[in-house]
Amino acid sequence: MTRRMITEGMQNQSVATHAADAIWRRNIVWAQLLGLCPLLAVSSTTVNALGLAIASLFVLTGANLCVSLIGPRMPAHLRLPAYMLVIASFTTAAMLLMQAFAFELYLRIALFVQIIVTNCVILARAEQFASRSGPLRALADGIATGLGFGLALLSLGMAREVLGQGTLFAGMELLFGPAAAAWQITVSADPALLLAALPPGAFIAAGLLIALRNALAGEHQ
Repeated sequence: MTRRMITEGMQNQSVATHAADAIWRRNIVWAQLLGLCPLLAVSSTTVNALGLAIASLFVLTGANLCVSLIGPRMPAHLRLPAYMLVIASFTTAAMLLMQAFAFELYLRIALFVQIIVTNCVILARAEQFASRSGPLRALADGIATGLGFGLALLSLGMAREVLGQGTLFAGMELLFGPAAAAWQITVSADPALLLAALPPGAFIAAGLLIALRNALAGEHQ
């Protein structure tokens, strides 16, 4: 089946079906194995993962909506540069918002917020889907794809934090203010697997979660 046929099939789905499909069946991380670099690097804690998930959702949604509006009017030779400019603009906006409202968290994950602009998933959704769809479908696709990426980030971040640090939701005050410090849950005073907090643990945990997702989805490869 060609990429064009796949894209046309997605465009013929209802908005709700397409959104559910983007979050689970063709999740950009668990099913397509894209965006792994920021996923593995940032997911040491839940708050780090959530911060990047929100920033990525913002960029995906905004870029998809703008591309759906300008795509049909854009000459073919200017299309990709224009899309990159749109994505870069939303990435810059995400950076400025994080610096204004969650500066300490931004310092932790700044590099990976900055390189959202180079994320192949965002450009791929803009070119393959948003540019050929109406604003509503493009907006829904951006939200669903962002939520799928966020789901992957959060599940890995929570697993690694619990196993590697023995806590859950530690540092949430960096994102939600001082009152969120009370959200921290101490699972164990003696973390079960310190390896989970280190880079090799990220690869192992991600592999196990991918295997779990494939098993739940009935996919065996």
